Amino acid sequence: MTTPFYVPPEQMMKDRADFARKGIARGRALVALVYDDGIALVAENPSNNLRKVSEIYDRIAFAGVGRFNEFDTLRVAGVRAADVKGYQYSRDDVDARGLANQYGQILGQIFTHEMKPMEVEILVAEVGTDPSGNRIFHILYDGTVIDEPGFCVLGGDIERINAAMSTAFTDGLTLADAIGVAITALAGPDRQIPATEVEAAVLSRSNGRRCFRRLGDDEVAALVARPV
Repeated sequence: MTTPFYVPPEQMMKDRADFARKGIARGRALVALVYDDGIALVAENPSNNLRKVSEIYDRIAFAGVGRFNEFDTLRVAGVRAADVKGYQYSRDDVDARGLANQYGQILGQIFTHEMKPMEVEILVAEVGTDPSGNRIFHILYDGTVIDEPGFCVLGGDIERINAAMSTAFTDGLTLADAIGVAITALAGPDRQIPATEVEAAVLSRSNGRRCFRRLGDDEVAALVARPV
């Protein structure tokens, strides 16, 4: 009887983490940031059909980078979980913290027990009735949940984009400023991203009960071109 090949657990976890990070880094990045009326979510996305940013519930949005089929499966699971909880209890009981924790458990279980981890990073954002209630949760491929204060970057080239956002981000940005800051950080100093390749949406507390609103190409172009 042959002896099974032994791999130390720490080496197995390291290999899975490296595999997931390489897959995520190949995708285009995404930025979520707080502005004066809520939270803006901006992604570089040349596709007209595949969406990185979506609505989960009344005041909650979902965003993902990496393999589309994997993070879209998570999005659908989040929508179903939010709908069931809102129906069984109350719409006010559905919050980003609970969804982020559920996503963390799912991703952690897959990372630990499955042969291939999910090549995704996801974000769950919730706009509060006032600025102090805004929440941005960053969930990593291994199930780690991070509560981000003012902005969050997902995807490839994260160090450069994080540095650019740290320099440019301030409290109280208008929507036009927030979109401009995010696009400039995503593009970097050597190129420009056309409005047709920008996917942008907002969670705006002034939108009423359904806070999520997707911005069209023309609106993004007008916001970026607006003088400050």
